[in-house]
Amino acid sequence: MSQWPIGVFTSVDAGLGVRLDVVEELKIPTVQIHAPHQETRTEQSANEFLAKCQAAGVEITCVFGGFEGESYASIAETARTVGLVPLETRAARAQEMKEISDFAKLLGVETVALHIGFVPEDRDGDDYKGLLEVTRDLLDHIKGNGQHLNLETGQETADHLLDFINDVDRDNLFINFDPANMILYGTGNPIEALKKVGHLVRSIHCKDGTWAAEGERGTAWGCEVALGQGDVGIDTYLSTLKEIGYTGPLTIEREIPDDREQQKADVGAAVSLLEELRANIL
Repeated sequence: MSQWPIGVFTSVDAGLGVRLDVVEELKIPTVQIHAPHQETRTEQSANEFLAKCQAAGVEITCVFGGFEGESYASIAETARTVGLVPLETRAARAQEMKEISDFAKLLGVETVALHIGFVPEDRDGDDYKGLLEVTRDLLDHIKGNGQHLNLETGQETADHLLDFINDVDRDNLFINFDPANMILYGTGNPIEALKKVGHLVRSIHCKDGTWAAEGERGTAWGCEVALGQGDVGIDTYLSTLKEIGYTGPLTIEREIPDDREQQKADVGAAVSLLEELRANIL
């Protein structure tokens, strides 16, 4: 794979991300995928999706886990429902993430990823220690599949995320860096954060956003916008990726409804922007 191939976020059947036919039409060479629903995480489904990707000349670089009952309706609702943090669903979701890892293995993909949720602040508390335990167990299963796990950024500061990864103490835990999430959640300047965590970044999203109003950051959402139209500073972002030695895919994530023409327009513009910046920076 050449340095910084363009990528996009899509899914097998969950209706998230960009449609595969749009990916093919825009000749995008790599994808991260959202894992399919449980009933379609089968060998047949893996083989069929892999055949579609191969026919389109597309490489799958990462499989993202997600769970029923997660809601991003507000930051408070996200904290309550997302990832492995909520105690009442933790064990079941950890088991499901193991199954997603097994599905990724069927696809020949060595990277799985997820939003782990809002990691508890108190590193001495039982909730934090329980999360460490379940994360270690999950990572051991993932390692058995020859894989590593990338945690999506945004819900913690860079410092707290580093503390958590250090406390987990496993050699197959890394970061999927999403600069817009730092802005949307109000958890820190994305460029400064990237410099702090860069040694652990193994995959990234190219996404843009604008800050919530002053005084509301961290409690009210910022706004996701088309790439290059927000507060990330995409040229600085790519320059910093070069600084930290990142060479993997530039994976566009654009949360827009299943509107083929809008997807094609927004993602096509993002591809053009990234290709132009890549030519200038590399």
